[in-house]
Amino acid sequence: MKSIKSKILTFAVLATLIPSLGLGLLSFWRYQVVIGDNVNHELRTLASDASGELTSWFRERVAEVRALSTAYTVIDGLTTAAPPRLGAGRIGPRELELYLRSVQKKLDPLLELTLTDAAGQMVASSAPTPAPVVLPATWPNSAITEGVVLEPPRWDIARATATLTVVVPVLSVRNELLGALSSVLDLGTVKPRLQSLVRSSPAEVILLAPDGTPLLGTQSAAPDLRVLEPQQLSRLRGQPGEAITFEGHHEREVLGTADVPRSLPMIVVAERDRAEVYAAWLRLLQLFVLLVAALTLLVGVVAYWMGRSIVTPLNSLIAAADGIAHGDLNVQLRGAPAGELGQLTRVFNMMTERLRRSHADVQTANETLREQNQLLETLAVTDSLTGVYNRKKLDDILADEFARFQRNQRPFAVLMLDLDNFKSINDNFGHAAGDSVLAHVAAILKESVRKVDYVARYGGEEFVVVLVETALDAALEIAERIRAEVEVPYLGLTNQLIAVTVSLGVTNSREGDGPEETLARADRALYKAKRAGRNQVKYAM
Repeated sequence: MKSIKSKILTFAVLATLIPSLGLGLLSFWRYQVVIGDNVNHELRTLASDASGELTSWFRERVAEVRALSTAYTVIDGLTTAAPPRLGAGRIGPRELELYLRSVQKKLDPLLELTLTDAAGQMVASSAPTPAPVVLPATWPNSAITEGVVLEPPRWDIARATATLTVVVPVLSVRNELLGALSSVLDLGTVKPRLQSLVRSSPAEVILLAPDGTPLLGTQSAAPDLRVLEPQQLSRLRGQPGEAITFEGHHEREVLGTADVPRSLPMIVVAERDRAEVYAAWLRLLQLFVLLVAALTLLVGVVAYWMGRSIVTPLNSLIAAADGIAHGDLNVQLRGAPAGELGQLTRVFNMMTERLRRSHADVQTANETLREQNQLLETLAVTDSLTGVYNRKKLDDILADEFARFQRNQRPFAVLMLDLDNFKSINDNFGHAAGDSVLAHVAAILKESVRKVDYVARYGGEEFVVVLVETALDAALEIAERIRAEVEVPYLGLTNQLIAVTVSLGVTNSREGDGPEETLARADRALYKAKRAGRNQVKYAM
């Protein structure tokens, strides 16, 4: 904060950020509140409507069962004191079962119908193995119109649906209690009616048993829904009609509200994915942050340009003077402004130009000397006739390879070769042709090995090849390939075919020896090849 440029930049950025962020965050907070209120109202309405729809569906089913309980066949089947009808016998249990099955097949929501007498003993049922029915000790006044729920709704694994058992009394024509008709209702049949309520909303309506077990969902199957934690279920029950945030039935954070129907032991929950509710709000917030960042960047660029136009000439002079002090003479100040700074810039450029000329002369002399040193260094390690390494460089290479071998235990191989009857080539074709033969063999050696390998002239017509990280078997193959390629006659300096052969000795690095021992083994293998008739490859044991 000491420079003029940094002060201008800081002021511009703060003047942009403070009002923009303040007003923007206030607006987004209010927008979040509005979204929350709208979603709360939506969920509360859905839960209430679903509860009313469920109650209406239940009353329709009770009305169907109640109408069936007043059928003459049912009443006659339970009447034991009445005289038989003229021309017909009394209705027996078999006829009652057939009648109940035919009615149950016509009414999809009814999964099972069971008729019991006043003592609670089963008389007939539409199911092969009906569920046991325990009649209430005292019938409530609403039993005739609303029925009596015998047990809380549950998930029936065998039927793969949620069920609810309801029972209505069967009365005689004189309103005497003859027995009861119980029905197992399929709660799955109410799903289309609930789906029609939420078809225009991304929310999901879920029916829960009193213990929180999922019975039905408008978007998911009940087995796929997670059972709520007792604490979450208690919060929903304790705050009916109020939207709360909790981990929903799909194991993600949701906004949800609950409603409890008055006539049914169930809980209706309407919930929406919280991330989906605030997705648009988050997108707008991200867009706002991007706009503020872009505006801040634009203001920062303008402020930076203004500060730069003020301090750039001074900074250029300071940097140029510092560069010269550290030995950088390639400094040239351009675009000198008017006034005193411009005059100072021109004088500074004149001074650096004189220094640069003197330095250039010194650099030219140094470059010439460096090139000569590089040439001498190359000549010091290279054989001038063949272009491969000389004996001195070979000693250094072997020393390095043995040091690496001792560290990493990576083997290498050494090939020593000698031109067979080289003296006869000099005698028959001349020393120039002999030199050409040496260069020809050296070229074959360099082409036959990898770039990481080394080729050196050991002395006279002898060469040594160092194969890096190469086992003995591979080295023997390379040696045989070299022998075969050298054996092919080639056209010499006098346009005469010259036949050359070589004998090769091969060895590999071994623990405990050094360059001298390795070269000695290769030499012994070489002379073993010579004694065996030349133009052969032998290896040291």
